Amino acid sequence: MKTTVAKIQGTKTSQLGSAALAARAGSGGVVPEALTQAGSSRRLIPSKPGARKPIRVLLADDHPVVRKGLSSCLGHFEHVEIVGQAIDGQDALRKAKELTPDLVLMDIDMPLLNGLTAADILRKENPAIKVLILSMHNDSDYVMRILQSGARGYILKQAPTEELIKAIDTLHAGDTYFSHEVARLALNQFVRGPGEGPHPGQISAREREVLIAIAEGLSNKEIACRLGVGVRTIETHRERIMRKLNIHSIAGLTRFAIAKGLVPLQREP
Repeated sequence: MKTTVAKIQGTKTSQLGSAALAARAGSGGVVPEALTQAGSSRRLIPSKPGARKPIRVLLADDHPVVRKGLSSCLGHFEHVEIVGQAIDGQDALRKAKELTPDLVLMDIDMPLLNGLTAADILRKENPAIKVLILSMHNDSDYVMRILQSGARGYILKQAPTEELIKAIDTLHAGDTYFSHEVARLALNQFVRGPGEGPHPGQISAREREVLIAIAEGLSNKEIACRLGVGVRTIETHRERIMRKLNIHSIAGLTRFAIAKGLVPLQREP
């Protein structure tokens, strides 16, 4: 099996409407470069001579503007067909079973079920469906977790449209694909060995239980019920975890737990 590493440069293309970009920016996220390249023209880019049926793609992202932008962007390519959209990990599993796409373009940070866990479940339930992770995180710790999840590729949301299409084509052909930046970070991490960033060993066993519950999407009240303590106790644990790890948001704690393997990729029976 061949692993492809991107070497594609950005292109000059028109951008999405200012209202869509403002809405995405207002959500606190980063507007992917690929989404700003959809343009207003509906001119389709012809598929290669002798091409077979289109690659059927399911989009999975919890931000409506991102899904709309991706759909518009990929809609310019005749050999790619968007068959559906999912708003979270659980919805992605349902849609994948219902629509049987060739490939799922999956975000990592989604409610109810994160993208890596969804990819692992999908690998076991529908192994023929390939998963391409599309994320804004270029953390080298994610690469191993992505491989463990069964995803076949990882591309950054800042990537140009040509790279996104290349990644889709590469996975559909049976190979793997990682953005050049992601592959470089992973290689550097391998050469350097463990870094000096936050580590799960910095928190207590009880704090680790709370961290895992936070990453699973539980509220303070739900965590308190699970552990048999008061809500205020959970709030105190969360404050200590953030201080010890120097991570000051729930999203950041969730990404840390996923990257460090604290959240199991498989569902409990």
